[in-house]
Amino acid sequence: MNAESDERGRVAEPVDRRPATGDVTEGAAGEQELGSRAPDFIKARRTLHLSWQVGVFVVGLAVVGAGVVMLPLPGPGWLVIFAGMAIWATEFVWAQLVLRWTKRKVTEAAQRALDPKVRRRNIILTTVGLVIVAVLVGIYVWKYGIVMPWKIDR
Repeated sequence: MNAESDERGRVAEPVDRRPATGDVTEGAAGEQELGSRAPDFIKARRTLHLSWQVGVFVVGLAVVGAGVVMLPLPGPGWLVIFAGMAIWATEFVWAQLVLRWTKRKVTEAAQRALDPKVRRRNIILTTVGLVIVAVLVGIYVWKYGIVMPWKIDR
């Protein structure tokens, strides 16, 4: 939490640890700089800023909690968890770093999945799997036949 300050009434600004080369307002690959995105009038008052951070944390926790509940239950669990992380990332540097790492990993996975060799392998594996399932279903139908539920004798 970046709410500490050396002087009363002022909120500490995040330390920029990026190299001095390039654009100062954006990080590598057009990423926004780290730190709170709260409005300036909220950042100007320490108590209000701390209250804002607690509110953002509670709302993000509720959204992440709902996403965790949706993992075993019906619903878009991972999508809701990432939405909660995005809410946290509006205020907390650690969440911004986690979100950047996640975006980078998802982009790398998408690029690997679109690689022609990987696509060819996936298509072959899917075809082999479908053939195996079709053979197993064929053997079952040959051995036991198909009985429709409405024709079951009691």
